[in-house]
Amino acid sequence: MINKPYRGGVIVHLSISASGCSWSAYEPVAAIPVAANKKQEIDMDNSRLGIDLLVPLFCQGAKETLEQCTGREVNYSNTALSIPKISIRPDLGGFVELFGDYNGLAVMNFSSDVALAIYTDYMTTMGIPAADLVKNATSVEVADTIGELINQVMGKTQQLIEIEYDLSAQRGQPKALNLNHAISLTPELAQGTLDMANALLDNRRVVFQMDQMRFYMELAMERMSFVSL
Repeated sequence: MINKPYRGGVIVHLSISASGCSWSAYEPVAAIPVAANKKQEIDMDNSRLGIDLLVPLFCQGAKETLEQCTGREVNYSNTALSIPKISIRPDLGGFVELFGDYNGLAVMNFSSDVALAIYTDYMTTMGIPAADLVKNATSVEVADTIGELINQVMGKTQQLIEIEYDLSAQRGQPKALNLNHAISLTPELAQGTLDMANALLDNRRVVFQMDQMRFYMELAMERMSFVSL
């Protein structure tokens, strides 16, 4: 699959196979409430998709980690968007794969202003003089820092999920890239142990805000339901 830049907010894909090629585009998103920092209750008579029970824990992990690392207040929307695909997007996007009891892919996307602010705050909280910091968001130091923070966010989130649901997963090495256009991603679930041709994925996007700056988390996870034992 070749991923084309998004146009007017729509990401276009070109799928190529032996039988020919076809274009496809994203459909409109749907909104799903996010329970903020509350213990999740599993209603057996009205079951929810596993991803919608895990999204609040991903949000909590990101909020707590970034607030601790930057010293700034971080908030997230009380609504998650159901989206057809997840993507890393300009100006800087990072992603990490999760595999184990639950499987999926997590993405965080930042504008250059947000990425540089997070980098600067993180470094200064560690005692590095402002004069020694890079000033350009495209510098490799900024991407490396965002990648390390995504690693910390996922580590915190995995702890929260294990405490809440007694489920554990490993994670790959996070990667952060400076981008000029969006690139859609599909997780290789459980490192190839699932049949991707038949696998069902659920995708969500959540909006975060730090001061007046916004950034985004996107999640793709294998379709699953949680059942209390």
